[in-house]
Amino acid sequence: MDEVKKLLEGFAEEAADGLPPADIDADVARGRRALRRIKRRRRVTGVLCVAAASAAVLAVGNQVKWWGGAGNPPVAGGANESSVAASGSPAGSTAPSAKASEGTISLFSTGVDLAANQQTWNTIGCTLAPVGWAPETPIAANRVVLAQPEMRTSEVSSKVVLERRETALTLTQLRVTDEAGKTFHIGTVDGRLAGQVKLADDWLLVEAPAGNTAWTDETVRRFLASCTIN
Repeated sequence: MDEVKKLLEGFAEEAADGLPPADIDADVARGRRALRRIKRRRRVTGVLCVAAASAAVLAVGNQVKWWGGAGNPPVAGGANESSVAASGSPAGSTAPSAKASEGTISLFSTGVDLAANQQTWNTIGCTLAPVGWAPETPIAANRVVLAQPEMRTSEVSSKVVLERRETALTLTQLRVTDEAGKTFHIGTVDGRLAGQVKLADDWLLVEAPAGNTAWTDETVRRFLASCTIN
């Protein structure tokens, strides 16, 4: 700065005639102020550059967060939305865990109880009968259809059928069980749970109601085991 002042004094000595005398000290002060402004601008520029770099880093970080890491599905949003995506539904959601259309809907929510039965159904007699089921009349000689009193349908597939047959019926998904000297064949026929056992020279077949999951292999087997052919 001293060298600048000397240079200005030299210019002042060589100034042309008629010009006002130069104020060297004022010029130096203005120069110093100008230098300070330049330094401030440089500092501000540096801060802005740092801020821009930080913003770029944050933007890259958010972009990575948007797309997720390797092997992770893309998740848009912050931590709350990430947790929602991971759990499948937000906290407090009442969304069902499974749709009813994804499986068979049973019309019967309780299991089947077998109780003592003293009634003979023509040529078929069973010492056990499903509670709440009664034979439809008239009863055929070799066939009994059991229905619930509240049923208002003629569809036999929704009822229990006992049938005396000369030959065994072909069952799919067959399971064979030997018990008390009898061989029980459990499987399905036309999508219905069914079971049959040979009694003397004939076969006795039981078909459970279609879509009724309350009827199980054990229920059908116990029911068949209690029956005889007269």
